[in-house]
Amino acid sequence: MAHPLRDHSFRLLFLGRTISALGDAVVPAALALAVLRATGSTGALAVVLAAAVVPRLVLLPLGGVVADRFDARRVALLADLVRCATQLAVGVELLGGDPSLTTVVVASALGGTASAFAIPTASPLVAGTVEPADRQRANALMGITANTSRLAGPALAGALIWAAGPGWAFILDGASFALSATLLALVRVRHVPVPRRSVLADLRHGFGEVRARDWFWTSLLGHGVWNGAAAVLMTLGPAVAIDRLGGETTWVLLLQAGAIGMLTGSLLAGRVRLHRPVLLANLGLACYAVPLFLLAVAAPAPAVIVAYAVALTALGYLNPVWETVVQHHFPPEVLARVTSYDWLVSLGAMPLGYALAPLAADAFGAPVPLAVAGLLVLASCAGTALVPGVRRLTWPATPQPRPAEPTVVR
Repeated sequence: MAHPLRDHSFRLLFLGRTISALGDAVVPAALALAVLRATGSTGALAVVLAAAVVPRLVLLPLGGVVADRFDARRVALLADLVRCATQLAVGVELLGGDPSLTTVVVASALGGTASAFAIPTASPLVAGTVEPADRQRANALMGITANTSRLAGPALAGALIWAAGPGWAFILDGASFALSATLLALVRVRHVPVPRRSVLADLRHGFGEVRARDWFWTSLLGHGVWNGAAAVLMTLGPAVAIDRLGGETTWVLLLQAGAIGMLTGSLLAGRVRLHRPVLLANLGLACYAVPLFLLAVAAPAPAVIVAYAVALTALGYLNPVWETVVQHHFPPEVLARVTSYDWLVSLGAMPLGYALAPLAADAFGAPVPLAVAGLLVLASCAGTALVPGVRRLTWPATPQPRPAEPTVVR
């Protein structure tokens, strides 16, 4: 089995995604600091964040249709150019010394819109540049890049903000998108002709492909619950750690342990191929219930940190494996739409967790929503073992999608 980085197109794709991921990793800290410096209001920060999240969620299915219908490489390239422009605009605004909240909100909305079209292109780009036998290793490399960026990004952001101010973090991110777009222009992706349909018919067709596979849509439900529970932990976990587990240092160590676990899982995904990939990966995801339960009972800090690291290792392993399985078992002409529905469920569940966690904590105390979230994760992720398609799904020797419908090449 050849290493995917030996392929010229994948090497360019990998380099571009690595650069843009690192640029993106510095922005969250810079954005929060910049908005709070300018307005002193957490409400203003919430508005800026919502301006990016709402169009991303609303437009994700349309993004999947566009990426399938029109060359995914071109869609990703255009999205990178739009995000380059929005990040540079925010950076220039912040460097001016008197930033306009309206400008930042509009730029966030445009960036969120662009990301709705960029996210569904990720899987088709890998599948279109890498041979089937090399896809798990290629997806693992993409996971390693993303998780390494999560580790290095905050430190880089802190150094950049301290040395030059938050505006330069956005300038750096804009430059990373420009370089990523340049590299994408040089990538060659295998062309997949698609049937000519209306947008609504494309949406229905993509949803039909999802619904036809019980292993996929039941796993999506589990993944959505997992993400909602993760939002509960991120909302209530800091207060529990500070009040009952030894202070802020415990929370920082927990986050770092999780980031290391994610990276470790991605490294394992490049080397270990499980015979029942979805079944065992979903059972691994069920491990996330353990840190939720331990936080609920305020268990000793080392136990919570280790449990969280193990749970995030399972997530780090699942992500590349899941991408590879999807690329093997879905026809290539619907990959972007399938990816968009996947992300829609996962991203849509997180705002629900963020909204409900503080309300439940105020009414019943933090242990109750943490424990309930743990039970839901355990039931939804481990419960997929009851689904015949999840139990039976194995790695095919070669991709086995259903035959494509007759196509009209435009």
